[in-house]
Amino acid sequence: MKTQRINRVLVAWIALVVFTIGCTVSLPLSFSVPEVAPAARTPELSQSDQSERQVVVQSPVQPTPTPFQLPPQIEDEQALLVALYARANPAVVNVTEYARQGGRVMPIGQGSGFVYDTLGHIVTNAHVIHGSDQIEVTFWDGTIELAELVGEDLHSDLAVIKVERMPEGIIPLPLGDMEKLAVGQTVVAIGNPFGLEGTLTKGVISALGRSIPALTSFSIPQAIQTDAAINPGNSGGPLLNLQGEVIGVNAQIETGGTSRTNSGVGFAIPVSIIKVVVPDLIEKGKHEWAWLGVRGGSLSPLMREAMKLEVDKGAYISEVVAGGPAAKAGLRGSSNTVIVRGREVEIGGDVVTAINGEPVRSFDDLLIYVSLKGKPGDTVELTVVRENREIPIRVKLETRPATLEP
Repeated sequence: MKTQRINRVLVAWIALVVFTIGCTVSLPLSFSVPEVAPAARTPELSQSDQSERQVVVQSPVQPTPTPFQLPPQIEDEQALLVALYARANPAVVNVTEYARQGGRVMPIGQGSGFVYDTLGHIVTNAHVIHGSDQIEVTFWDGTIELAELVGEDLHSDLAVIKVERMPEGIIPLPLGDMEKLAVGQTVVAIGNPFGLEGTLTKGVISALGRSIPALTSFSIPQAIQTDAAINPGNSGGPLLNLQGEVIGVNAQIETGGTSRTNSGVGFAIPVSIIKVVVPDLIEKGKHEWAWLGVRGGSLSPLMREAMKLEVDKGAYISEVVAGGPAAKAGLRGSSNTVIVRGREVEIGGDVVTAINGEPVRSFDDLLIYVSLKGKPGDTVELTVVRENREIPIRVKLETRPATLEP
């Protein structure tokens, strides 16, 4: 009994020593368990199950890999562009121009166009089909039809051609509203650059109100500048807003004279001109533009200083075309040049500040009003500043000539 008591005391003493040492040197005799979410209750096991149960150490739960997802706004835009293309592309056509060369009819050019109505009328650029002997239209499904020229207008670089048959299901493209356009809006061009049919490119409206050269001596006002890629072959194709409406006809690119490819600066003939010109081309085969008969530019600070003008903005008349409407009405162009701050400045010309009561802040304002609101035979009243006196001058507009002598 005594021996057993001594053994129990010895075991207790050894246990106490081990515990004390463990506490003193901080041996890892205990382990902390990280917090985890409560697990679902495990069903009770039978006694035989419990005897066979093994302890399994599970690794942390790994998330299931999922496909990469775009932000919602990007997904929405992609879906919108896909739907827009599916809806609009069937109405965009490839236009091939043929001409007689050496007794044979040969292809000499290619561009784009879009279906304007259900009667088979197709809008394109005048420069795409001008001078052709035959015109061929290829639709999105590969259908090829011969087309006839309905009318062309070199002043706006617009033309209308017509096919007798179109593939079923083609819906003409609707026209947009010029007043709703703004710089920064996303736009889409669909066409056939370098003959690559049905090509879509995306960009924004880079600027509005540009004046670009026509196929005549005149300019095309209100042109839309865009950075959507436009290349040879895109000419005549539509520039669309995200509602799938035509806001312009792609016509020109600025290349800096170094190549024929896009450099991020393209121009489209605006929908405002499409709405004025195309109905006349369909009905009469031509469009008659009103003509004022002046050349000029916007009033500059140096002009104001040289002529001691009190007006800040307006259309400065540098030249009045002899025998034209403005000349007959008594408008005056520049009469002299002077040096102001080391620069040559024209002086003596009239400054137009209003037309029919609408403000004229630049020469483009005057050009746009006459081009889009005036008709040959209309009489307009110009508010003119001459020698710091404001005078009204009435001008009867005439039909714009095909060209002007330099």
